[in-house]
Amino acid sequence: MTANSTINKSMTAHEWGLLIALSVLWGASFFFNGVAVRELPTFSVVVVRVMLGAITLLIVMRFMGQRMPGGGVVWRAFFAMGFLNNVIPFCLIVWGQAHQASAVASNLNATTPLFTVIVAHFFTSDEKITRGRLLGIALGFCGVVVMFGGDTLQGLGLNVLAPLACLGAALAYGFGGVYGRRFKKLGVTPMATATGQVCASSVILFPVMLIVDQPWALPMPSLAAMGALVGLAVLSTALAYILYFRILETAGATNLLLVTFLIPISAILLGVMILGEVLLAKHIAGMVLIGSGLIAIDGRAWRTFTARQQA
Repeated sequence: MTANSTINKSMTAHEWGLLIALSVLWGASFFFNGVAVRELPTFSVVVVRVMLGAITLLIVMRFMGQRMPGGGVVWRAFFAMGFLNNVIPFCLIVWGQAHQASAVASNLNATTPLFTVIVAHFFTSDEKITRGRLLGIALGFCGVVVMFGGDTLQGLGLNVLAPLACLGAALAYGFGGVYGRRFKKLGVTPMATATGQVCASSVILFPVMLIVDQPWALPMPSLAAMGALVGLAVLSTALAYILYFRILETAGATNLLLVTFLIPISAILLGVMILGEVLLAKHIAGMVLIGSGLIAIDGRAWRTFTARQQA
């Protein structure tokens, strides 16, 4: 997610198509995770995702005639961005999905803009919390409480830790979005930023995976699990980043925020229809509140309403 607050005009049909495609790719990541975690441990899933994603993006950059930038300052930024935007959230989400439905995980991850608004308020000078955003934050976190349920917090079992892991991932994305603003000042292209962060994430996580998961001792995963890993890396990481920065370039960050509303739709459909997951009433109620909070933060619905009232 990005913390850029540029306000843009209405999107074209082509841009809407790209946005919907991006939402499907990112929503599918929760489905792919749900398949992979049935057979593979957390770090193995994440490492394959970032390493294959990095290789794919490096090949794409080669065909585009772009080169990765050098210099210690830029690569330190890549490692920091990779840690905030890949290492922490990917690991927390994958671990959380091993203990809860992918549809629930995707909706908790949809709180990313709520955390981004809070982080940006404290760490930037030009993105302060407004009354509309404050209302959105309140509605969104009410939705989180509803999804947890009234008796959930009585213990610290997996029914609490798994949702908290997904919320922790959303918080990390919030910090990553704000931190990522510096790459424009460093003169790094969006594609190089995406590629650099997954390359750095691969370097960070590969030795951790070898020590913790000991992949040579794991049984051979099924074709379904291997297919899910490829889908995560090539579709939900490499291709998704290409679409992400394409939309960011032509439609702007404000319109790109709409993808947050669409991701849970594909995640829920895939989780319920293929993985056989079941959503409870509290999950649906929480989703509605989180969605309402996102609408309040986005602000366009209110601006459209007031404009029509004044017309």
